[in-house]
Amino acid sequence: MACESCNNKLTQSLYAELEQFINELPEKKGALIAVLHKAQGLFGYLPKEVQMFVGEKLNIPVSQVYGVVSFYSFFTMTPKGKYPISVCLGTACYVRGADKVLDAFKKELGIEVGQTTADGRFSLDALRCVGACGLAPVVLIGEKVYGRIGSAEEVKKILSEYDEA
Repeated sequence: MACESCNNKLTQSLYAELEQFINELPEKKGALIAVLHKAQGLFGYLPKEVQMFVGEKLNIPVSQVYGVVSFYSFFTMTPKGKYPISVCLGTACYVRGADKVLDAFKKELGIEVGQTTADGRFSLDALRCVGACGLAPVVLIGEKVYGRIGSAEEVKKILSEYDEA
């Protein structure tokens, strides 16, 4: 029971932080995307309850919030792993072997794109372009950028950085 209480307090704290962020905006009109970025940063994803909260606080229909969340691939409505992995499949990355890099991550983690490992440590996604074409192929783990990934061995080495002691 104490654990549920802690989790509830944590959730209340996240909602309070999001509400403070919204209240401090100089102009709420046109701020939906910024608010959703903040919410996803806090919660890790954008479940229905968070979308409803955002709609209420910005005084816009939840259908409009959902429309933005479902349109932009950056936003997610499903929980991500502790270490979210994104493999760029934009043109520069793809022609330099990003598909093989993605396959190596899938093999090493035993999951497909859009899935999270059973232990909740890693989730795997593919993006169209991260704007780092000179480093192609590019992989993001959280906000850390890995460039010029060229082999399955490099994928194993990257993943080993996240081994828990």
